[in-house]
Amino acid sequence: MEKLIKEWKKVLESDLGYIVNELKEEFQVPALIFLEGSLGAGKTTLCQYFCGKQMLSPTYSILSDWHNVLHADFYRIEKSEEITFLELSLYLEGKDYFFAEWGMRWMDQIVKQLPDHYSYYKLQLTQVEGSEATQRHLKLYSINPLL
Repeated sequence: MEKLIKEWKKVLESDLGYIVNELKEEFQVPALIFLEGSLGAGKTTLCQYFCGKQMLSPTYSILSDWHNVLHADFYRIEKSEEITFLELSLYLEGKDYFFAEWGMRWMDQIVKQLPDHYSYYKLQLTQVEGSEATQRHLKLYSINPLL
């Protein structure tokens, strides 16, 4: 079950710093945020702004962490057992935010590894077609993966 919390239209990359501040006010920590969007929609870029540094895409290493943020890219995961073998709970100790790119497909397996007190969100990023500068449309949803 999803509930739309907030929406941003025609977001430029230069706007992401402001968006990140608003997101931090919306999230109840600890939070799992599923990042959804096509390749190149800005999922990793948003995480870089969130961390305030040039975090590398975890596509090849799957997991990347920075202080209180864990960023995962499940694009190359093919079987649910691979999620289990990651032992996510070990990486989440002391983390407030867990961003999961391409994670909705594996939601059940991911949620099983998290403590009960997590809040769950989906952040949908869509590129706006036909704009000169790359613009994105962002939608933030609260979700209940247990339903």
